[in-house]
Amino acid sequence: MIRVLLILLCLGANPVWAQTTEQPQGSIEVEDSATQDAAIAVRIRDILNELDGYEEVTVTVSSGIVTLRGTTLDAAAAARLNEIAARVVGVVAIENEVVETTDVVARLNPAVERFQNRFNQAVALLPLAAVALLSFLLILTAGIFLARMRNPWDRIAPNKFIADIYRQIVRIAFFVGGLVIALDILGATALLGTILGAAGIVGLAIGFAVRDSVENFIASIMLSIRQPFRPNDIVEIEGDIGKVIRLTSRATILLSFDGNHIRIPNATVFKSRIVNYSTNDARRFDFEIGVASDADLDQVRTLTDDVVAGLPFVLAEPAPMSWIDRIGDGAVILFVTGWIDQNHTSLALAKGEAIRMVKAAIEAEDIEVPDTTYRIQMVGGTPAPFEATSPAPKAPEQKITPVVATDVEDTSKAALDRIVEAERSDPETPDLLTENGLKE
Repeated sequence: MIRVLLILLCLGANPVWAQTTEQPQGSIEVEDSATQDAAIAVRIRDILNELDGYEEVTVTVSSGIVTLRGTTLDAAAAARLNEIAARVVGVVAIENEVVETTDVVARLNPAVERFQNRFNQAVALLPLAAVALLSFLLILTAGIFLARMRNPWDRIAPNKFIADIYRQIVRIAFFVGGLVIALDILGATALLGTILGAAGIVGLAIGFAVRDSVENFIASIMLSIRQPFRPNDIVEIEGDIGKVIRLTSRATILLSFDGNHIRIPNATVFKSRIVNYSTNDARRFDFEIGVASDADLDQVRTLTDDVVAGLPFVLAEPAPMSWIDRIGDGAVILFVTGWIDQNHTSLALAKGEAIRMVKAAIEAEDIEVPDTTYRIQMVGGTPAPFEATSPAPKAPEQKITPVVATDVEDTSKAALDRIVEAERSDPETPDLLTENGLKE
């Protein structure tokens, strides 16, 4: 059985002559010279003696045909014999019967020699490597020390979040600079290109994998620099209305008027339409009211303007306005507006009180405020016969009590402000918004 395996191994070690090899080109001379054959053999042997790995190769030449036998460490070395022999003048053909050696010791010796050479080189480079490492550590330490300084980063950055980004950029810059200098000392700057190329590919792959997180991070930077709102501002983002609690590195947090937290990703905030109701102190309320179609519309409009302007919580500038908006089903619709100081007046209470006062004033002038709601009444059975009745006695006239506007101070504002301040005072929750930062 062992003999069969040895035969198969020998057959598997294909000699080089069984492969397609390079052969000499050109004309073949008619005369055969034993002297020339000997000279060719001597020349090829001298060449092989100067090269490593061909100690076991024998050369014979007959009629210009070179026959190579023996073993080499690998197939590439055996194939190279064809190139060498073909360049010798007078060679007609080459029979390369050289095979790879199966001697374990012979195959391991070159590897051991290479390992020894590299080890000796590493030992020789130890002082230089120590200098390179020391240079890298000194530069990196300088970068870390500079990044930990309070100034100038806190001074030039609009907030702490951007200051931390500046510090991180400084650390990375000093790290890369130290690495470049260390590799330059070792004479291995070409390795830096490979490292940076691999880092770029890995960074691109990671960027695609966490695209949403990267988008949120960049949006956080832009929002912290632009700051389209301040803490405690009333804003509307994507249909959500509330008071701003904080801006984190991932989301903007609002407190709704129901007392709920609304968390909106910063990427959405950055791309959305933001309505900031707190930018101006003055804010407008509006409502619609219908009057009968036979009413004097100019009188109604003038009356409405006077009533709204006379309310104690309505600002004189901008002045209140009302206009005929449209003709509806069974009524003419007026659109009424007025302005308040939202820091002291509740918008909802002011609007409700204005509606009450305007309606009372219109009805006091015997102008109908019709109900435009349709009602369907289902009546069953046979209708009762009509009977004439005497008219109902007229009710005695009642004295109309004057309508007085009630207090519309925003009593809930202080409570909501306290909730927001309590949320913002938590030291464990970072905030990118600043009271004195630049505002867009």
